[in-house]
Amino acid sequence: MQKTVEITRSIRFAGRHLQQFATLVPAGLVGMARRKQTTHQSRLAIRSIVATMRKLDRSPARRDGSLHLTRAVTLAATLAATLIATLAAALVTALITSTTAAAQTIHPSSWPAITPGIPLDPKVEQRVDRLLSTLTWEEKVGQLVQADISTITPDDLRRYKLGSILAGGSSAPGGNVRSPAARWLALAEAFYRASMAGASPMHPGIPPLFGLDAVHGDGHIPGATLFPHNIGLGAAHDPQLIEQIGRATAEEVAVTGLDWTFAPTIAVVRDVRWGRTYESYSEDPKLVAAYARAMVSGLQGRAGTPAFMAPGHIIATAKHFLGDGGTFEGHDQGDNRSDERTLRD
Repeated sequence: MQKTVEITRSIRFAGRHLQQFATLVPAGLVGMARRKQTTHQSRLAIRSIVATMRKLDRSPARRDGSLHLTRAVTLAATLAATLIATLAAALVTALITSTTAAAQTIHPSSWPAITPGIPLDPKVEQRVDRLLSTLTWEEKVGQLVQADISTITPDDLRRYKLGSILAGGSSAPGGNVRSPAARWLALAEAFYRASMAGASPMHPGIPPLFGLDAVHGDGHIPGATLFPHNIGLGAAHDPQLIEQIGRATAEEVAVTGLDWTFAPTIAVVRDVRWGRTYESYSEDPKLVAAYARAMVSGLQGRAGTPAFMAPGHIIATAKHFLGDGGTFEGHDQGDNRSDERTLRD
């Protein structure tokens, strides 16, 4: 009688856990987080089975010979449960892998073709080719490097022929953020002279580009004109005003000897929890696109006109990354989980 009771208990126990694992298989299909939960529950169930087996070792069944059969039934339940748990995890992993692969599939033919707004000038291209032919490998690598003025001096540039100089964040001549325009101009001139040191007809010098963030005016210069943040400018719904702001900003940057601004910011904000929401013109991609064109035209001058890159204009750079205003839960520099159509349109 005791043998029958022990076997019945083991069979009921095995059935209960097999039913539990059977229900966990579809539950695991909801995603990675659910899969982790399934794995955790699997471990708890197996630990429970092991604990029961240990209790059986101490039960009266040891004395009447039923222990071996009881342990065999319980072990079979353990193996079956483990097998189902493993299959569930494998199924979920396969599903996640295929979903991820599908999410990573893009369709280049459905994206708009980019046509350069400025045609290539054969004379300029020939000059570039001639300059490249005179550079050593070290100098070619240097042209790809940008150093901040907090870490490089004009004397360094005499030795390391870098391609560009950056004044990022609070960097300023001599570390003085209140440096006037004249100090900035003197620093730009010093970098230029250093880059041209040792130049010859056979090995001409290449002056570096000097850039900074002048997104809504040149905030590095005391007394310079500052305009509202992008979120405020977006509320104006006035692209012509943005072009005028770009023109004014370019003039005030150019007089300091700098060539380049890291603007406009063309992020399309999708979540106000993003700490840089104020850098976005709008949540409307069409308005952001219109503003981007206007700001670039104001900074550089309109392409195809005598104003293009004429004195008083500087190089523009649209930034930062595709979809940077729509990251998950507003995390700065996080993941944008939008589908391809949302990113494109």
